[in-house]
Amino acid sequence: MAQISADRIAVSTWSLHRLLGTTYPHDLSTTEIAPMQETYGEGDESLLGLPSVLANHGYHRLEIVSFHLRSRDPVYLGELRDQLKIANVKLQTLLIDAGDISDPEHGARDQAWIASWIEIANELGAENARIIAGKQKPTRDALDRSVKALTALADGNAGSDVRLVTENWFDLLAEPAHVNFLLDKLDGRIGLLGDFGNWSGPEKYADLKSIFGRAELCHAKASFIDGDLDESDYGQCVALAEEAGYKGPYTLIFDSEIPNEWHGLGVERDFILSRDV
Repeated sequence: MAQISADRIAVSTWSLHRLLGTTYPHDLSTTEIAPMQETYGEGDESLLGLPSVLANHGYHRLEIVSFHLRSRDPVYLGELRDQLKIANVKLQTLLIDAGDISDPEHGARDQAWIASWIEIANELGAENARIIAGKQKPTRDALDRSVKALTALADGNAGSDVRLVTENWFDLLAEPAHVNFLLDKLDGRIGLLGDFGNWSGPEKYADLKSIFGRAELCHAKASFIDGDLDESDYGQCVALAEEAGYKGPYTLIFDSEIPNEWHGLGVERDFILSRDV
């Protein structure tokens, strides 16, 4: 038996949304950044300052949600890239957090919008860019539209070091069969980010285990009950991923007001690192 190594731990800006406070909501009709909103208040830290703060807390992998970027200007992106380098923090993934390429009416518009964000992932030097496969019900037409759009996005990103991935998320990929159908059709062009928290119900663990052998990334979201980690659920999720052969990083996803964000992330990290696998 061995323990999971600390270099497999990452943090998403979603887990620190109260620390950051502000967001820049997406408008899919334009590539312009929307006006700032104090979604969670003013915040105590900027995105540019986050890499050094992360490193001070012992984290060296970061995922950035697209609505946390206040600008797409090359100068700002260069500053962010520099801060990541100085702090020795890898930008693991840019999470492109909007769009529905499976939509029969707006799919083409959303595909073009997502393609523009893949360019931002390349400018930032991200290792990956996560794309939502679709939000429609999983009809064959909707799945085919998603496959066609994802193939085109992969073609447009050909030759890049940024790996495109999708996630077991929303109605289109709410079941293992549809995840596997999509990935089979894409023949390795798009990878999988498996999320512990997106599926529920009595078959949750079996369903997750059936896709985690294909996963390259993981959103390791935990539940907290009255401030305490649900160790049974989290333990089963980590165990099934490892048993399925998952070897990638665990991105800590924390979304609770109790305890605070840094404490909650620390609890999740310590729990994962204490597991014998």
